[in-house]
Order: sequence, then C-alpha cells, then structure tokens
Amino acid sequence: MTIEEAFYIGYVTKTKGLKGELQVFFEYEDPELLDMDIVFAEINGKMVPFFVSSYKLHTNNTGNFYFDDVDHIEKAQLLVRKKIYLPLSKKPERDEDDFFYTDLVGFVAMDRLLGELGEISEVHEYPQQFVAAVSHKGKEIMFPLNDDFIVEIDEDHKILNVDLPDGLLDVYLND
Repeated sequence: MTIEEAFYIGYVTKTKGLKGELQVFFEYEDPELLDMDIVFAEINGKMVPFFVSSYKLHTNNTGNFYFDDVDHIEKAQLLVRKKIYLPLSKKPERDEDDFFYTDLVGFVAMDRLLGELGEISEVHEYPQQFVAAVSHKGKEIMFPLNDDFIVEIDEDHKILNVDLPDGLLDVYLND
C-alpha cells in the first residue's frame, strides 16, 4: 500500500509499560468510528502494516494499543513519533452536509485588506489547529484556519474570505 491509498489518523506519542503498549494521539476527528483491526505506520517512506491485538480509546483523543509482534518496550520504542494510517477503503462515510477544513484545498483565499492571496494548495493538520498553505507572489505563505480569521466560506464559488492579523504575511514576504 502507498500513502496515496491511505488516510492519516494520528501518530504514536509514547510507549506505556514494558510489554509493548503504545499510546496513539488521534488527529482524526472521530476515532470511535474507525475500524482499526490493522493500521499502517509510515516508516522510512513505506507503509508498514501492524495487526491490532487490542486497543482502548480515551476521551482526550488518545488510545492505548497493543500490536501483534510488538511485545516488548524495545520494539514499541521504534514506533514512537510514527504517523499512523488506515486504508482509504476504511474511511467512514461522510454526510454530504459535513464540511472539514481539509475540504478547503482548491479554494481561493481572499483577505479583507490584501485581496486575493491565492489558491489553497494544502491544509496541514496539527494537534492544536489547521493551517492553510497558499502560493502568494511566488512564496508559500501559511495562516491558521480558525473562527477568529475566517469571515466566510463560499462553497459555491470556492472562496475562503479571511481577515488576517496585520503583519502575519510580512513574515513570509519580507526578505
């Protein structure tokens, strides 16, 4: 399987105990909807499968996992900070009314003062927020996607209207 055939759900944060237990932090919004009998870790650019022998989800977007063949802390330690994926075939169906920040890829970002910034090429998911990447005047600029900066999302015309703080883009545009 390749990374294009999978979707990102989170990453391994740490080991727990001596018997290979791992803690996973979920960046996927509803981990309880996922079928996690097998997960894939990105290791050296390859998708490596791990069969899940048991897991327990917690309310703080984490879960404790045991994988088959990972039965010691030394084996588990190799997976810390690895990204975890599931095959696209296991991605839960979405209601057509659902809209996520990642759906903004391809939208044109328009700032209240600066006008058109450019097309959103990527939306990065970080533990605390989503960040949009836009090519503006030949440079990649990034800005947080949150209720403080988003004025309106026009889904029909694929336009994201934002009101970015003064000086935010200067960090990227000044040489």
